[in-house]
Amino acid sequence: MTGLINSRGITVRQGNSFAIIMRFKLPDRDLDISGMKLQMCVRDEQDNLILDKAGAVSDAVHGTAVIELTPQDTDLPLGQYKTDIKATFADGQVHTIYPQNINAVAYFNVTEEVSK
Repeated sequence: MTGLINSRGITVRQGNSFAIIMRFKLPDRDLDISGMKLQMCVRDEQDNLILDKAGAVSDAVHGTAVIELTPQDTDLPLGQYKTDIKATFADGQVHTIYPQNINAVAYFNVTEEVSK
C-alpha cells in the first residue's frame, strides 16, 4: 500500500494500490455509519474528471469505511490533481469530509514508479 494522506492532500505512487481508511467518531463514541455512501473525485486543472471512486463501509457500528485505490486507479500521468471525498449519510445529509478545511482544495499527487 503505497501512499500518504495528510491535511493538504493524498500522494500515491503511479500504478500502486492504496487504501484510504476513515474512522467516524462523535466526541464520546463511534458514529454508526450504516447506509453511508462515500465518493472520491479527482480532477485535473481544467476540471476534467480523472477518477470517480466509491468507498465502502467496512464496519458500520464502529464508524469505519475505506476507499480502495487499485493499480488501475493510480495509473495516471504523473502530476498534481485536485481531490475531495464526500459522504452521503442514510438520512440524506451530504458532507465533504476531506479536506476538512472548507477554504482549501486538497491535492492528489501521483509520483513516479521506477520499477514498472
